[in-house]
Amino acid sequence: SELIKPYLGSKYKLTEVPKSLIFYMSKHSGPVNAIQWCPVREQSHMLLSASMDKTIKVWDAVDTGCCLKTYSCHSCAVRAAQWSSCGRRILSGGFDSMLHLTDVETGTQIFSSKNEFRISTLKFHPTESSIFICGGFSPEVKAWDIRTSKVLRVYKAAVQQTLDILFLPEGREFLTSTDAVSRDSADRTIIAWDFQSAAKISNQIFHERYTCPSLTLHPREPMFVAQTNGNYMALFSAQRPYRINKKKRYEGHKVEGFAVGCEFSPDGTLLVTGSSDGKVFFYNYHTARIIRTLSAHKEACVSAIFHPVLPSLLATCDWAGEIKIWQ
Repeated sequence: SELIKPYLGSKYKLTEVPKSLIFYMSKHSGPVNAIQWCPVREQSHMLLSASMDKTIKVWDAVDTGCCLKTYSCHSCAVRAAQWSSCGRRILSGGFDSMLHLTDVETGTQIFSSKNEFRISTLKFHPTESSIFICGGFSPEVKAWDIRTSKVLRVYKAAVQQTLDILFLPEGREFLTSTDAVSRDSADRTIIAWDFQSAAKISNQIFHERYTCPSLTLHPREPMFVAQTNGNYMALFSAQRPYRINKKKRYEGHKVEGFAVGCEFSPDGTLLVTGSSDGKVFFYNYHTARIIRTLSAHKEACVSAIFHPVLPSLLATCDWAGEIKIWQ
């Protein structure tokens, strides 16, 4: 993309809150569950989307707003999808309990495996490109090796469902958020794991009685944020013992049972989240104040993500199947 080229050599500039709609992309016939910019900077004009309509799509979301490819390898809703670090493959998991690694150019499956449970989240290991972790409607979380098509390790959580997975820097530890909120206790809502030994490091991280549909890592500081069903985002240390910051709460948006995603801007100054009322909220990371809200969608906005190279480009998606690009 000619638009991205001038930015490739330079450091990421300060993020500005987008003001205007550039592209309105609507080719999905069901809710969009996940969107992600291609992690390869030179190919970051491409946006991936995974939908309840059983498809994954790749878009040119910088130059044209056109759908480039549609992949129909799943027989049920695609709940999670992720680019490989090389940008040539897409890993996806769905309610058909299938895992697929698809070649972006040819559309063929490089790896396919039937999992024992419906998948709701999956993440590639940050330094080992052929290893990923998946979780879903099961007490277990599994690490897979694509090279052998085998399960490497099983993490036993004693919960009903894993909602999200977050690797901490270097990938030696990771967090899972679960739906294990009982009336008398909120332990196990967020669990920290040792990746190699599969041992639980802590399950006493978040003590409020809310589930956390999504987790996100700060790009520059050892901190992470948990989106909660209490209509606020909580801030934690990403180092043991993963203490919550009780002085900062990012509130004002609505979650209301949707898997609303949240993310930091690449420079770490802004925290952005969707909202069940269709708005996008931009918070100052340091003060936790709302900087601006954007009336982005009519239906629940479940994801809002900043472009990794272009300083104020934002992609959003919603429960009606729409994807929008803002600047």
